[in-house]
Amino acid sequence: MKLIVGLGNPGHGYENTRHNVGFRVIDALAEEARVVSWAGKCLSLVCCARVADQEALLAKPLTFMNLSGRAVRLLLSEYGLTPADLVLALDDFSLPLGKIRIRERGSAGGHNGLESVMRALETEEFVRVRLGIGEEKMPEDKTDFVLSEFAAASEPEVKEMISKARDAVKTVLGQGLSRAMSIFNA
Repeated sequence: MKLIVGLGNPGHGYENTRHNVGFRVIDALAEEARVVSWAGKCLSLVCCARVADQEALLAKPLTFMNLSGRAVRLLLSEYGLTPADLVLALDDFSLPLGKIRIRERGSAGGHNGLESVMRALETEEFVRVRLGIGEEKMPEDKTDFVLSEFAAASEPEVKEMISKARDAVKTVLGQGLSRAMSIFNA
């Protein structure tokens, strides 16, 4: 089994913010798998789904972004999984809007949710699918930026990026990390 976690903030007020694209990837995977029910478990909303013909646990932590590591650690422990079984989907303001990048390790790059996961798991060795939310002219205050919604004109590009990230996760599970990186990091 694989654990696929999307990072974001719970609550209707955060639903369409830049910081919640990780949640939207999980929603896209669940929709494609025709998931009908979610359960509250391990400080997360979780559901089981078939992803690329594999059993997967989809999760959206309810801890808020900066404490996501607590939920991820609990989920791995509860299901007897290791960081090698984890695929994390998250926003990245260093990447231009619409781009995705798959990595198997690396720094948090200033992302507090990713930093929380790395601290909780005591490793940076897990797959992450980073979704670009950056703009050409980035504001000084990144906190306000990541908690703001996309412009309505950007939504088609955002939806396309979510679909690409969903497909990237499926490729990681179905064809392996190297193949996914060669396709989606180009």
